[in-house]
Amino acid sequence: MTAQDLPRMPLPPARPRKADPLISLVVPCYAESEAIDAFIPAVDAALPQARIEFVFVNDGSRDDTLVKLLALSRGDPRVVVADLSRNFGKEIAMTAGLDLATGDVVVPMDADLQDPPELIAQFLERWREGYDVVHGVRADRSKDGRIKRATAQWFYRFFNRLASTEIPENVGDFRLMDRSVVDAVTQLPERSRFMKGLFAWVGFSSTGVEYARPERCAGTTKFGFWKLWNFALDGIVSFSTMPLRVWTYLGTLVALFSLVYGGYVIARTLIFGRDVPGYASLMVTVLFLGGIQLISLGIIGEYVSRLFVETKQRPLYLCQGVYRKGRDVSKRARAV
Repeated sequence: MTAQDLPRMPLPPARPRKADPLISLVVPCYAESEAIDAFIPAVDAALPQARIEFVFVNDGSRDDTLVKLLALSRGDPRVVVADLSRNFGKEIAMTAGLDLATGDVVVPMDADLQDPPELIAQFLERWREGYDVVHGVRADRSKDGRIKRATAQWFYRFFNRLASTEIPENVGDFRLMDRSVVDAVTQLPERSRFMKGLFAWVGFSSTGVEYARPERCAGTTKFGFWKLWNFALDGIVSFSTMPLRVWTYLGTLVALFSLVYGGYVIARTLIFGRDVPGYASLMVTVLFLGGIQLISLGIIGEYVSRLFVETKQRPLYLCQGVYRKGRDVSKRARAV
């Protein structure tokens, strides 16, 4: 899918856009020590005249990521560092960054520079045209493995068929959002957060800009197959009830088939005077229905488990500190 294929919502009446907006870059960091040194210089080289706020979220890193971020904060007043109390995951870390961002526009992006800073200038052009959301669309995924490309394509198609909220294909978290969009997203309180779905759910006028995703500048990916599988499962369960409905239809079909087959067995017995022996077929039927029941219970369990998490009403994340100019400016610090 190209940027031209993305659904474009009609532009609202023209609103004044600032000529020199404050751009908040929200950067979740988990063990990104090797990439941090190159990040700010790359952004400054791409946007030399822009007013920028760097919102780094340390998501429970076990290396020296936090040490480097605090050093950046002491030396650069544009840098804000949120230190989460543990590893909450990228979606929650991104949420924390959106909560802290104060810019007129906000751009979530990765620290490894696979989201090219040069693209932000094009985002701003589309924003000034009147669009509230500008997606980065991956036009070339040849650097991804064949299996990853195929599974990503299957996921987008499967998700968009099941969910009432459509997400654009080949679009990650890298995008520019107007302040009005960010304020809307931060009002959504759910604990199981699939940010691509939440960004799409709030709506607003949107468009896309194509780009080729480069290699990581440093470090290694933290998303293996199992994490990606759980991530996809969270997205589908969070935005669609179709997996629950399927078992209603399947149960109805099985029940109808059972009635028809039961009638056939009764008729055959009445006509021929004996039932049909069939231990093997009986075992196959029992095992098949048992498997169906276990699968359906598992899917119901996925939804019930999310209800269980939501009813606890725990906070989305806990911060050990929020640092500006190297000083902790969080409420906890002021209370002390």
